[in-house]
Amino acid sequence: MAGLFKRLAHADKKHTVLICRGTGCQSSKSDKIQAALEQEVAQLGLSDKVKIKSTGCHGFCQRGPIVVVEPEDIFYTHVKVEDAQPIVRLHLRDGQVIDGLLYHDPLTTEVVPRYHDIPFYKKQQRLILRNCGHINPENIQDYLDTGGYQALRNVLRMSPDEVISEVKRAGLRGRGGAGFSTGQKWQFCHDSPGSQKYMICNADEGDPGAFMDRSTMEGDPHTVIEGMIIAAYAIGASQGYFYVRAEYPLAIKRLRIALQQAREQGLIGEHILDSDFSFDITIKEGAGAFVCGEETALMASIEGRRGMPRPRPPFPAQSGLWSKPTNINNVKTLASIPVIFTRGADWYSSIGTEKSRGTAVFALTGKIANSGLVEIPMGTTLRKIIYDIGGGIPDGKSFKAAQTGGPSGGCLPADLLDLPADYESLTKAGSIMGSGGLVIMDESTCIVDIARYFLAFTQSESCGKCVPCRLGTRQMLKILEDITKGKGRPGDIDLLVKLAGSVKSSALCGLGQTAPNPVLTSIRYFRDEYEAHINQHKCPAGVCQGLA
Repeated sequence: MAGLFKRLAHADKKHTVLICRGTGCQSSKSDKIQAALEQEVAQLGLSDKVKIKSTGCHGFCQRGPIVVVEPEDIFYTHVKVEDAQPIVRLHLRDGQVIDGLLYHDPLTTEVVPRYHDIPFYKKQQRLILRNCGHINPENIQDYLDTGGYQALRNVLRMSPDEVISEVKRAGLRGRGGAGFSTGQKWQFCHDSPGSQKYMICNADEGDPGAFMDRSTMEGDPHTVIEGMIIAAYAIGASQGYFYVRAEYPLAIKRLRIALQQAREQGLIGEHILDSDFSFDITIKEGAGAFVCGEETALMASIEGRRGMPRPRPPFPAQSGLWSKPTNINNVKTLASIPVIFTRGADWYSSIGTEKSRGTAVFALTGKIANSGLVEIPMGTTLRKIIYDIGGGIPDGKSFKAAQTGGPSGGCLPADLLDLPADYESLTKAGSIMGSGGLVIMDESTCIVDIARYFLAFTQSESCGKCVPCRLGTRQMLKILEDITKGKGRPGDIDLLVKLAGSVKSSALCGLGQTAPNPVLTSIRYFRDEYEAHINQHKCPAGVCQGLA
């Protein structure tokens, strides 16, 4: 192997070293790794032959810190500061691969040296994440070199009606949860009368274990900005807002840098690219309330009021921010827009299923060999995501359940591993696509305790405005806590189902309407575990201490 890579290394004397500087790798000292690499390159006089480039998240968080060497496409994993010297001296100078830093496939134990041959990457189709891990997010030229802002140039030669028609033809649905048609949503706002309209990017990602939007903004902020500008042009908005939770300091920092660079290039502001269209963007930092992911609560927060939802209608497209027509899309939706206007609506709509076009991004976490960001065509089965890309369940344990859609989603059993991951299939199974959280559980997980955990989260995040959510989720949580403590009573399961139905049908906003999903699906698919807790005073997984 060393001889092969020696020939590859010396076929082209120049190297680019990509270092993951996303939040995960930064927490593992990737900034110090970069500094050590730069110092070593300078000491050996290789500065004219080696370019060190910081990037956003590579997605394979299980293997960080990550360093990729191009053009050989070598993927180094779990890199430490002390590895900088051998990488520079042996690989960059002498052309010898560092075997001990290469990726080992957890299923086959095979060594896979090249980035694009690793199953985790090879079996994905990256559109939203296409640039993450490959460009410097703080350098607009890197984005321009990939064809960035060409979609905006194309759009400015079209009418707003033509732009909306193209998005409809692409079949793009909102990636924030409900999956409503993006083109139709734009159409409603476009058709609403008013000289002042607003465009909002919802980046208030609050699901436990979810980091898709954060990583996209950290790794490729310009693609979200470009999509936002195109959306604003289509609906006729002159002012936009990024609503980002303050717990995302790196994403906010890189968004600010990207916005400033875009202004300097004439891509936002007055008369964009010498056209008649003017549009500017402001960043609004949210305080971290989960309910502010709901559109009307988000707008209340921007206006300086407490983030609480209001009844609809009127819908935001008719009366939104400051009572003006407003369109709201999330990060992944907007990041899909430039692809549609560079590759074409027909190309985009050929990906996915008939009713769920394009790709979906999941934050794959939990009891899984390969955790990280996964982007796959809509309709890819859970089995393929978990085993072919995620590497399966570690430590020889068996798969038990997958929680899709975050705390508002549902627990799906092994019998549904061949279920396609698309809007219709997940909804039919009692879950949701949601924003893209995918938590994997093995045989050591107590499903009742998991349902209690997710309901505890949504109950604590309830704004309290409506009675069904405020009191209904509290009562459901009390019953679940009693069951996990060995105090469950006959009839508790039926009572939970009844309460859940009431909350779903009468809560004011999406938080309350979907909060019962983990409870309902866990009862639907794992009722025997509830019965064991109540009737046998036994936790089959041995997790609940009150039943030990």
